[in-house]
Formats: sequence, C-alpha cells, structure tokens
Amino acid sequence: MKGLDKRDSLDIVQEISALIEESKQQVVRTANSALTLLFWQVGNRINEEVLKNERAQYGKQIVATVSAQLELKYGRNFNEKNVRRMMKFANEFSDLEILPPLAAKLSWSHFIELFPLKSMESKIYYAQNSIFHNWGKRELRNQISRKSFERNEIANIQFSSEQPSLGNTFKDPYILDFLNLKNTHLEEDLEEAILHELESFILELGKGFAFMERQKRMVIDGDDFYLDLLFYNRNIKRLVAIELKIGKFEARHKGQMELYLKWLNKFEKQEGEKEPIGLILCAESNKEQVELLEMHKDGIMVAEYWAVMPSKNELEIKLHQMLIEAKERIERNKRIE
Repeated sequence: MKGLDKRDSLDIVQEISALIEESKQQVVRTANSALTLLFWQVGNRINEEVLKNERAQYGKQIVATVSAQLELKYGRNFNEKNVRRMMKFANEFSDLEILPPLAAKLSWSHFIELFPLKSMESKIYYAQNSIFHNWGKRELRNQISRKSFERNEIANIQFSSEQPSLGNTFKDPYILDFLNLKNTHLEEDLEEAILHELESFILELGKGFAFMERQKRMVIDGDDFYLDLLFYNRNIKRLVAIELKIGKFEARHKGQMELYLKWLNKFEKQEGEKEPIGLILCAESNKEQVELLEMHKDGIMVAEYWAVMPSKNELEIKLHQMLIEAKERIERNKRIE
C-alpha cells in the first residue's frame, strides 16, 4: 500500500485543524453561555433574598456583604458593581423562555449594553440583531446610540395595518453620516457614495439586505428607465427597489416607483419570491402627502435620510416627535375609517 504523499497529509491536517478550531469555538460559546446563565442565577437568588425582607437597609447590607465575600473567593467578576448588574439582569430578563437562546449567542458584555434600555421590546430588538449581524459590543453600542430601534418603530407604523409582514424591514430616518456628503451634493453623488460605502449602507438598512444592481435598466415602450439601486431582502423574499431624492418627496415619485415595481414584478421576480417593494429615500418626506397617497398600500416606503448625525439630545427629541406624529396619523386614519 502506497503511503500518503505530502499533499494528502496537508489536506488531512487542514481538515482536522478546522474540526479542532470549530470545537474550541464551541467550547468558548458554551462557557460564555454557562457564565451568563450563572450570573442570572446569582442575581435572581439575591433578588429573592432582598424581597423576603422589606427593609431597604437590609437589602443594601446583603448585597454589600455577599458581593464582598464572593469577590474574595471568586475574583472581580463578583464585585458589588457586577453583582448589582446581575440583580438587574435577573429582573429585566425574567422570562426563562427568552433568555437561554439569547445567552447561547450573546456575551455578558452584550447584556450589559442592553440594561439601560427602557423597554423589553427594544432589548429584544437589539439582542436579535446582534445575533443576526454578529455585532460585537462596540457595534451594538453604536446601533443603540444611533437609535436603530426607534427609527425602525417609526417606519413600522407605515406598514403595520396593511402589510404587517413588512414589519422590521425599514427605518425612518436613515442616518447616512458615514457617507461624508457635502451640503451641495447631487443625486449621483449620493448614489456614488453609497456604493463606495456599501457595507456600511447595508448595515444601516438592516436585516437581510443584499445588493444586486445599480442603475437597473428597464425598457418600457422603447424608452429607457433607470432604477437607482436594486436590493434583495432574504427575510421577506422580495426585491427592494431604492430611489434616491435629494429634495422633498413629491407626489410624482409614487408613480415612478409604481412603474418600476410593476416592471420588476413582471420581468425580474423569480419563483418563490413575493412582489417587489420600494423605498424612496429623500431629504424630506412630506408626511401629509405620503399619508394621503397611501403609499404603504402599494408596498412603497418613504423615508428621510440624514446626511449628518444630530447630537444625542437632538436625535432623541426629533425621533420622539416623529414617533408621536406617526402614531397620531394612524389614530386619525382609524377615526376616519
């Protein structure tokens, strides 16, 4: 029997090395998950003890005493600051059906970033997106600071009643500060900048988007039409047509997008896909016109893009006002119907 040649042995070593590396990563993931669940159990047990005794002073004493002894025995992971985080963790993630799947994929550092968020809905949104996009702690912190959840919530209101399946697909507004656009930019400048920073743009778009084509040519009645950007979203199994407008939204933009979507539906949609949808990105969205035209019924999302990131306080104020206005429009439409 002939012996293995050098190439054969190298192939085997590479295969075995891949198995070993995968196993090592699995061990790390399992250890991280076990540690995170342990921290939850520690926090939960102390919470139970504090609740048994209604004296506030007792609660302070038990946390300080227990954390000091645990730190002495097991190290800095169990100092008082971290133990209080564990207690908060157990309080905020009390649903034991939700926690284990998240703990299996996210580190303790991820959960620490989630603690300051006000609603469980926002915590779950960022946790699931961290898993889907493989966000590290730094990127998760970045997405939270950019109010990704709130912008997603504003966009969802457009589709919530007519097409709930499109929920969590879009944002409003999109913050495109990474494009470094000048104040006098043209539509072609915007498109060129997006393509140059495509990875960042896809990250800003959200889950499931894949770039397909720029300036998609469509021949209709012998005339050429060009769609700015064409994406596919694997989560909703639809083509997504994106038109870029550097000014305010205008009613004629709806007809243009409808034409593109009908053409894509007829000539580009493949078996198993649903009807294409459109996203019109403009500097100002003219909410009243969008509402009157009932864009959502035709599968068209209109959203603003901001070329500059506002300050934290200004961003919170603007998004809060946009959310209030969006909810008011929904309630007004319900009363009319």
